[in-house]
Amino acid sequence: MACQGLQKGETLASLKRECDNLKKKLEEERGKLNDVELHQVAEKTEVLGALSVKTRRVLKGHGNKVLCMDWCKDRRRLVSSSQDGKVIVWDAFTLNKEHGITLPCTWVMACAYAPSGCAVACGGLDNKCSVVPLSLDKTENLAAKKKSVAMHTNYVSGCTFTNSDMQLLTCSGDGTCALWDVESGQLLQSFHGHTADVLSLDLAPSETGNTFVSGGCDKKANVWDMRSGQNIQSFESHESDINCVKYYPSGDAFASASDDATCRFYDLRADREVAVYQKDSIIFGASTVDFSLSGRLLFAGYNDYTINAWDVLKGTRVSVLFGHENRISRVRVSPDGTALCSASWDNTLRIWA
Repeated sequence: MACQGLQKGETLASLKRECDNLKKKLEEERGKLNDVELHQVAEKTEVLGALSVKTRRVLKGHGNKVLCMDWCKDRRRLVSSSQDGKVIVWDAFTLNKEHGITLPCTWVMACAYAPSGCAVACGGLDNKCSVVPLSLDKTENLAAKKKSVAMHTNYVSGCTFTNSDMQLLTCSGDGTCALWDVESGQLLQSFHGHTADVLSLDLAPSETGNTFVSGGCDKKANVWDMRSGQNIQSFESHESDINCVKYYPSGDAFASASDDATCRFYDLRADREVAVYQKDSIIFGASTVDFSLSGRLLFAGYNDYTINAWDVLKGTRVSVLFGHENRISRVRVSPDGTALCSASWDNTLRIWA
């Protein structure tokens, strides 16, 4: 069946060879444009001083691994989801739990706050992504108002709202990403191009941004055009699964974290990887990354229970944050850049500042 479209004298093996040759040629062309590495350009910039970041709050309340978290735009609230099937909305200042939602399925792997702060989205092993409106009435049963928006054929690994509450972007273990209309639950656009589970996605930061980046188990980071559904750039330099991708604040670059124990920095305009953040002493996989507000620091959470802060320009490690007692699942810098929140398999979240 698959061989119907083959021309005379073509075999699958010959096509694969041709494919590999074209890939090599592309790499060579890309290589010709390489001039200098990022750390060489940054030699003259000043060295960063020591970071005085400490744990300021510990958020306890989940009964199992915390798998995901997201800040609200108001810089105060955050939502977290856990393997115990609970989604909790917290006030990060007072540590109050403002809402608790119990989902019918455990392993809630993805959660996101709506830009307006009036709803949260969550999904996981139920292959769905649901949107739950938050109300001021604390006694109301939120789970009853839950609305299924996205449907995949495998687990939902990540979700994020676009610049409005009306559209939801999801990525899944079925190897696709998809854009959904929240009101109707209709599929607006699907994105095919990964050959294995997609583990993470991130939306370009600008208001008019129509692109997003995704990373997955095929070791690829792909940049997509949301309007056309086309894969416009692809980067393949990691040696293992990409667990997390995150745009640089300017939107011109992004970072990725991988099981190969490295984080990498890709410049979209140069169309190549410009920096690798690694040390021989770091042997555990990196699970999550986020940039400081200025973009000078890259915070990366690792499976050895630490968070490393890297100098983006110089490629050196500035600081190590200790405190969690199990692997880090997520780090996110607050929208105003004053605090960092980390979620961990030790059932807690920590706020660092």
